[in-house]
Amino acid sequence: MKLYIILLLVILPFALLAQNAKLKGVVRDAQNNEPLPFTNIVVKGTNIGAITDLDGKFLITGLKPGYISLQVSFVGYKTKITEQILVNNTQVKFIDLTLSADDNVLEGVSVRPDAFVEIEEAPISMQSISTKEIESNPGSNRDISRVIQSFPGVGSTPAFRNDVIIRGGGPSENRFYLDGVEIPVLNHFSTQGASGGPVGIINADFVRNVDFYSAAFPANKSNALSGVLDFKLKDGNIDKMNLQFAVGASEAAFTVDGPIGENTNYIFSVRRSYLQFLFQAIGLPFLPTFNDFQLRVKTNIDSKNQLTFIGLGSLDKLVLNNGIENPTPSQEYILSSIPVNNQWSYTFGAVYKHFFDNGFHTIVLSRNMLNNQLYKYPDNDESLTKSLDYESFEAENKLRYEYNIRTKGYKIVLSANTEFANYGNETSQQFFIEDSLINLQYNTGLDIFKYGLSAQVSKKYLQDKLLVSLGVRADGNSYNSNTSNILNQLSPRISGAYSLSQSTKLTAGAGRYFQQASYTTLGFKNNMGEFVNQNSAKYIGLNQYNIGISHKFMDKVLLSLEGFYKDYFQYPIDMVTGSSLANQGADYAVYGASPVEFTGKGKAVGFEVFNRWNYDSFSLLASYTYVRSLFTDINDDFIPSSWDSQHLLTFTASKELKKNWRVGGKWRYVGGLPYTPYDMSQSSDIDAWNTNGGPTLNYTQLNGNRFNPFHQLDLRVDKTWFFDKWSLMLYIDIQNVYNFQSESQDIVVRTKNTDGSYQTTNNGQDYVLETFENTSGTVLPTIGIMVKL
Repeated sequence: MKLYIILLLVILPFALLAQNAKLKGVVRDAQNNEPLPFTNIVVKGTNIGAITDLDGKFLITGLKPGYISLQVSFVGYKTKITEQILVNNTQVKFIDLTLSADDNVLEGVSVRPDAFVEIEEAPISMQSISTKEIESNPGSNRDISRVIQSFPGVGSTPAFRNDVIIRGGGPSENRFYLDGVEIPVLNHFSTQGASGGPVGIINADFVRNVDFYSAAFPANKSNALSGVLDFKLKDGNIDKMNLQFAVGASEAAFTVDGPIGENTNYIFSVRRSYLQFLFQAIGLPFLPTFNDFQLRVKTNIDSKNQLTFIGLGSLDKLVLNNGIENPTPSQEYILSSIPVNNQWSYTFGAVYKHFFDNGFHTIVLSRNMLNNQLYKYPDNDESLTKSLDYESFEAENKLRYEYNIRTKGYKIVLSANTEFANYGNETSQQFFIEDSLINLQYNTGLDIFKYGLSAQVSKKYLQDKLLVSLGVRADGNSYNSNTSNILNQLSPRISGAYSLSQSTKLTAGAGRYFQQASYTTLGFKNNMGEFVNQNSAKYIGLNQYNIGISHKFMDKVLLSLEGFYKDYFQYPIDMVTGSSLANQGADYAVYGASPVEFTGKGKAVGFEVFNRWNYDSFSLLASYTYVRSLFTDINDDFIPSSWDSQHLLTFTASKELKKNWRVGGKWRYVGGLPYTPYDMSQSSDIDAWNTNGGPTLNYTQLNGNRFNPFHQLDLRVDKTWFFDKWSLMLYIDIQNVYNFQSESQDIVVRTKNTDGSYQTTNNGQDYVLETFENTSGTVLPTIGIMVKL
């Protein structure tokens, strides 16, 4: 706070009130990329605007610095309202806009522009998230995995993690794309085989908007059961190089963008965390360090050919803080149980587009890799044999072709993809199972060839009142005879929307979806070197049904109600614990590395109410979700899943004030999640404790207990100064304002003697254990600084 006040005193005397911001751009046909001359562009809420020249280009000057949105209109095309764009005096922002042809334009009929983005292939269960919503979301620190927690159907936990939990599905059921390139790793220190981790990899400075699908995925998006996040990235500046420096809650970042020649632009960033210093200062038992980079280069070869290159990478290191004197029970518990985790990942991809008269071809070529290392010494004593020594890698080489055409009112998208994946694993691990100590050692080298086809056709009928989209997808891989037959993974889908009026719409969707089991499951071996799951492995299946109604008020306020039912089949059951793998994926380890049978079932049912306000100076997201999530265990009994929160309620609001101030708040309520209690009898066994590094769960009472509900209020204040040569943005973000103490599973530690040794009983065969209530929560204020040059 002192730093904030000092900066205010230094900067305020030099603040300028110039309205000299500029915006450049180009408007093209969405199908053939041809420039659209004489397109009318107006800055929403003003009389300022421009008309495109013969090349479809425009320049708007005299803008007040800050966020603006544009209304873009041209005869024969659907009027478009853009996402909000940040303009300033320093940088001449460039935006590439596309308009879609309106096949049913009637002369003299006025068309009301829509402030809410809709996609023909997914008329239900899709939300578009703008840059401004990412930047200003309280408590999220510009991290998209946390921003989407404001939207309906998305669960969250009090833990310091970014698990993406959608409509009762597990965190392994989602897929992520950057400008069409699939990225398997979204977070630092990610759980291998799932989506979670403590901090996101993607730099918000790159993001133009995000399309978030919670159902009805387009057929060209494969291998997802619960959610798809499709990131659209910004263009770099086309006039000059720009620099940005930022210091946030956990990291420092540097971003640079600009032109390369006449037709190419780039944007590049690097970030490094300083969490390890903060954690050490406050005595936390683990010290993480993360680094990442992101790169985008876009070249318009000519009006018919476009090439985009994407790069994303991370490097994560974790050190245990063993130097803590007289650790508390909580510190001792974490030190005894958490393994050291070192990890790196990268994704590189190229997207080539070739446009023709009424469509375009797309070719996507990419490679991604994850290397994950985990190890653990009993009591962190390096003189002892490791109880866990794990090193694994996943490498994927992907090629996808898409054909997109619009003809006679039909929008047709065809795709074909192929992929070669290589998975390696060296594991040495101790387990304590049914009173027996088991040493597992194996070495895996697995090559998998994958392939897939998809087709989707969308068309409007009844004077554009009815939209119908039909899709089908088929996938296979070379792992075994069942997975290699693409007919076993045939996934048809249909979705539609019917406009009762210009403001009210009915929507519905139904489809079947498949997802390949994780590499950790497919590559799991026993001590004899045999693939344990090879004969039984299948794709995980889901039948999903959705129905909804929405109404728009005054073009800028949306109220919707949607019901959903998810019917899972062929879900892996862990044969060691008897639990569905749907319950795993939200801890700092590995998802799915166990012997399984693909006999599990599951269901998630519920409804969502969503209210969204998109005013220029005020935004509101209010959502309530009721969801029940249950999966079968080894006895085929339906058990509440680890994501069975039942109630999700979130209010997120942001208000623009005068002189570039902005205030916002987010309040969220999450119903208590189920958990599995400890088996205290087995936990006290010395061999069991030393092997597991902590207490043992009692899987005969799988998810038999439930935590109390969790709720939290986050507040944020932003202030931006625009100068002639640079701009400055400061924010204060306060998480958990009223210091709510969330409930977690009890802390269990071994009782010590006065000399520091551990007390035992039963003739030295069992430890004496102590149990402590485990609550957490603190008011967490952070200050962020961003400087743009």
